Amino acid sequence: MPAADYLKKINRDNAANLAASRNARDIADEYHLEAPSERELEVRAACERDFRLFCESYFPAAFCLPWSADHLRVIERIESAVLDGGLFAGAMPRGSGKTTLCERAALWALLYGHRLFVALIGATEGKGEQNLDNIKGELEQNELLRRPFRSVCYPIRRLENNGRKCIGQLFDGEQTRITWGARQVVFPTMPDEACDGANVGGSVISVAGLTGALRGQLHRLGDGTIIRPELVLLDDPQTRESASSVTQCADRLAIIRGDVLGMAGPGRKVSALMPCTVIRDGDVADELLNRETNPAWQGERTSAVYAWPKNESLWERYHKIRADGMRKGDGGKAATEFYRTNRKAMDAGAKVAWPDRLNSDELSAVQHCMNLRSDLGEEAFAAEYQNAPLKAESDDAICLTADEVAEKVCGVKRGEVPDRAEHLTAMIDVHDNLLFWCVTAWASDFTGWVIDYGSYPDQKRRTFTLRKATKTLGRAAPGAGREGAIRAGLEQLADDLLGREFAREDGAVMRVERCHVDAGYVPDVVHDFCRHSAHASILLPSLGKGIGPADKPMAEYARHRGDRLGWNWYVPAPARGRVARYVRFDTNHWKTFVHTRLAVALGDHGSLSLWGRDPGEHRLFAEHVTAESVTRTTGKGRTVDVWKQRPGLDNHWFDCLVGSAVAASMVGVVLPGAGAAPTTTKRKRVKLSDIQRNKRR
Repeated sequence: MPAADYLKKINRDNAANLAASRNARDIADEYHLEAPSERELEVRAACERDFRLFCESYFPAAFCLPWSADHLRVIERIESAVLDGGLFAGAMPRGSGKTTLCERAALWALLYGHRLFVALIGATEGKGEQNLDNIKGELEQNELLRRPFRSVCYPIRRLENNGRKCIGQLFDGEQTRITWGARQVVFPTMPDEACDGANVGGSVISVAGLTGALRGQLHRLGDGTIIRPELVLLDDPQTRESASSVTQCADRLAIIRGDVLGMAGPGRKVSALMPCTVIRDGDVADELLNRETNPAWQGERTSAVYAWPKNESLWERYHKIRADGMRKGDGGKAATEFYRTNRKAMDAGAKVAWPDRLNSDELSAVQHCMNLRSDLGEEAFAAEYQNAPLKAESDDAICLTADEVAEKVCGVKRGEVPDRAEHLTAMIDVHDNLLFWCVTAWASDFTGWVIDYGSYPDQKRRTFTLRKATKTLGRAAPGAGREGAIRAGLEQLADDLLGREFAREDGAVMRVERCHVDAGYVPDVVHDFCRHSAHASILLPSLGKGIGPADKPMAEYARHRGDRLGWNWYVPAPARGRVARYVRFDTNHWKTFVHTRLAVALGDHGSLSLWGRDPGEHRLFAEHVTAESVTRTTGKGRTVDVWKQRPGLDNHWFDCLVGSAVAASMVGVVLPGAGAAPTTTKRKRVKLSDIQRNKRR
C-alpha cells in the first residue's frame, strides 16, 4: 500500500476511534428516557420553597415518623436561613435527625438553585467527607430524585461512581465539567433546554475541616463567573477533646466568627446551619445557642423530655423489675407489663418532645426516655438527649473549672509582689521542646499570688500547645542534641528568673528563694544542672508521686539519718553517686491543696489568686490548671483525691503551680491548722564513755 494511502487509512481509523470514543462518552442518547411525568414536575414545583414538603416527598425513608413540634420549628428556621439568609444553630436530642435535616437542606438549596456553593465543614475533615458521602448517596441512588432532577442525577448516575469518567463526560458533544470527588462535587453543566426548570449546572459542594484551610474557597463557572460559598453546613463543629478545652473552644469560635462567616467574600454574607450537641457548659455549641450573647445565630435548643413523671416510686419499682428481668433474659417484658398496668399513673406529669419516638417493644415515648436515662446514666442522657450537660461533680472533691480559675484575678500588676508576701518560690517543668515556669508569692499563712508564668522559649502568643510549639529549645540552641538543648534552656531560664529582682508594692525588692526543677523526665541533666548552676543554693530537683488510698502516706515513711520530712514531702539523704539532693512530694495531696486555695475567696486567708484584672489573659494558664480530673477514692480506711490528666490536654503550668506550693512549704510557709513544720532526722550524739563501755562488753 502506498504511503499516502496508508496515511489516509490511519487518519480514517483515528477519526473513527475518536468518534466512537466521543459517542461512548456522550450521555445525551438516552436522556429522554429520564423525562419526568407531569405529576413529578408538579411535586417538584410545590417543593421549591417548602422545605418540609421537600423532605416528606423525596426522603420518606429518612423521615418516616410524624414530625414533633420541635422538628417543625427547626424546619422553619432552616428554610428561612436557606431562602432569606441568616445563621441557625440547632441542638436536638441524639437520633432526632438534625444532621439528616441539614444535609437535605443543602441538597434542597443546590437542586433548586437557592444557593450555588455549599461548604460542608465538620469538626474534622473526615466528618465533612462523611456528610458529603451521604449527599452523594442520595444524588446517585435516590429513585425519587432521579427524574424530577434528571439534569443533575442522570449525569451522576452515568459515572457509575467512577470519578475518572468525569473528565471525558459529554452531553451533545459538550463537556459536562462534572466533578465527583471525595472532597468536592460540581454539578454537571447542561444546556437550558435539557433542564426541567432552573439550570443549576456548575453548583458546588465542598468539604473542609474547621481547623483546616477554609480561606480562599472559590469556583469558576463555564462563563467565567467566580462563585464562593453561600451556605455553610457546620455539623457538630467540636470534638469531646476540644469541648473540654477552654482554649480550643475559643479558637474554634474565632474560626467560625472569622474564617467561616467570611467565606462568601468581601461585601457578602454567608448563611449557616449548625446542627450541634452541647457537651459541656461554655463549649462552642453552648455559646452559639445562647441568644443573649449570640442573637444572630437564632439558636434553638430542644430536649427529649421537658417534664419528668411525678410518680417516682412507681418508676423505681419499674426499673427494679426491668433490671431483674434483663438479668433473667426476658428483655424487659415484665417491666413493660407493669408499665401497661400502671401507665396512667406513671405518665402523670410527663411531657416528652416527640411522642412518636419509641422502640417496637415499648408502649410510649415516656417509657422510651425513662429506659434511655436508666441505660445511659444521668450524665450521658443530660448531654446527649437534653442538651443540658450536668455540671461536673467529683464526690465533693474540689475541682474548679477553667473559667473559675481565670476569673480569680487580684489586680496586682504582672511581676509585682503584694506587700503581704514574704516569700517567692518558683517551679520549672521540663520537656523536649519547652520549659514551663511559674513564680508565686506567698504570705506566711499560705495566701498566694501567681505573679508571673511563661514558657522558654517564649511563644509570644496567648494560646499554644506543647505539641505545636513553633519556638523550641532545639531552635534556641542550634547544633545541640536533646539533652544539650534542655541544659542550655535551663541555664538561660534560671539566669532570667533567679537573677531577677521583683519589686514589692511597698518598695522592697525580693528574689526567688526556692526554685524546684522537674526531674522526672531527664533526671541526670536536671541533677547535674542544679548541682553546678550559679544558683545551686536555691535550686532543687523535684519528683512527684501520686499516693493513693492503698499506699503508705508520707507522714508514715520511715525516717533515716539525714532525711528532711515535711507536710506531704520529704528530702531523702543524698544517695551514693548523686551529691545533689531532691524533693519528693505527694502529687494527689498538693494538687487538691492548690485547687482548694484557688477556691478560697479573695481576701480570705489561704486564698490563691492570679495577677492582673483581665481573666482573658489567663485563659491558657487556667486550662492547664484544670487539665486533670479528680476522683475521691476510699481504700484501706483512707480517703484520697486521685488526680488524672485528661487526654489531649496540657497540664504543665498546673505542675509548676503545685511545685511552687511545695517549695513554699519547704521555706516555712504553713497553712494554720494544717501544715506540719519540717523536721530533720539528726544523728544521735554518742558519748566517749558509752563507746568505752561498749568495748569492755
